[in-house]
Amino acid sequence: MKTINDFNFNGKKALVRVDFNVPQDDQLKVADNTRIAAVKPTVDKILKDGGSVILMAHLGRPKGEVKDEFSLKHITDEVSKVLGTEVKFVEDCIGEKAEQAAADLKPGEILLLENLRFHNEEEKGDRDFAEKLSQLADTYVNDAFGTAHRAHASTAVIAEFFPSTKFFGLLMADELEAIDKVLKSGEKPVTAILGGSKVSTKITIIENILPAVDNLIIGGGMAFTFIKALGGKIGTSLVEEDKLSLALEILGKAKENNVKVYLPSDVIIAESFSNDAERKESDIYTIPEGWMGMDAGPKSRDQFNDILLNSRTILWNGPIGVFEMSNFAAGTVALGDSIAEATKLGAFSLVGGGDSVAFVKQFGYDDKVSYVSTGGGAMLESLEGLELPGVAAINK
Repeated sequence: MKTINDFNFNGKKALVRVDFNVPQDDQLKVADNTRIAAVKPTVDKILKDGGSVILMAHLGRPKGEVKDEFSLKHITDEVSKVLGTEVKFVEDCIGEKAEQAAADLKPGEILLLENLRFHNEEEKGDRDFAEKLSQLADTYVNDAFGTAHRAHASTAVIAEFFPSTKFFGLLMADELEAIDKVLKSGEKPVTAILGGSKVSTKITIIENILPAVDNLIIGGGMAFTFIKALGGKIGTSLVEEDKLSLALEILGKAKENNVKVYLPSDVIIAESFSNDAERKESDIYTIPEGWMGMDAGPKSRDQFNDILLNSRTILWNGPIGVFEMSNFAAGTVALGDSIAEATKLGAFSLVGGGDSVAFVKQFGYDDKVSYVSTGGGAMLESLEGLELPGVAAINK
């Protein structure tokens, strides 16, 4: 893997693609600076070498139009604060203003370009647009794992203009290494926990990870499709009726790969999809009519805990209950506790996917696991075994 550690940036300008698509409040102030903080090690290394940094990013979906609410000028102060250096801002990413700002940049300085998506050519992967961006610097660094699955001008096409001076940033390298640990080099036993609502969104992931894992825990709404396929009564629980035979196929493939599959044995059920609904415990195979499964029950939590404490590598993608409702968060909290304890005992734990990441941040588990991925879609495509355009462009 060709990273920035393989190069000395002394006297060089580095064009660094970052993922600054950050949440903002109603005053357009940054509400969560995690993604900005994640690129600090890369920026620090380039500046320490004696180089300068030109940051390029997108924010929101302006669809090729210049819209003030999507301007990166609103986040420049926060970027300066997090990176610990004043960040200059220029009102375009190509053209005369951008070229002049880049030309004036001195070693040790940082420049943030305006939103790439103010130009339609970015998302179209336009070669001419990529070439104009490339003229701003001597080297190209991709540190935007969150957009690595997009074949856009700044994430994939631009790399061809830097045949020998294109590198992965340190965040990208960490992300790829974490996924590699789960799929290829992880210490066994390897346990994957897949939750969330639908089997259909996880089929390719399941099929791709089966040869790599020893245990597969299936929870959340998607578990009920498996339970119904196995003959269980699930009441009004979420189910994909057209995926019942697929669920049985997945169980068959798991058996062929000697993977042990664990489904919840008991659940917390409710009369309606509401935090205030009446609730009680039930065996997952005999949920009464008119009731729905909302969270993993205490027996399931204990079983999952035993599996996780005996695991050396753990992948977690998707909650196992409706954690957004406080009365149905206990199962996912217990799972978080088990993963944190396993990590403390020396296991490597990777958390990825929007809902899982939201959970670990909300409940304070982000520093109790080994790695929290910054890229939702990019991580999922990696787990599906797909080569990401942003990764392929550097490796080419």
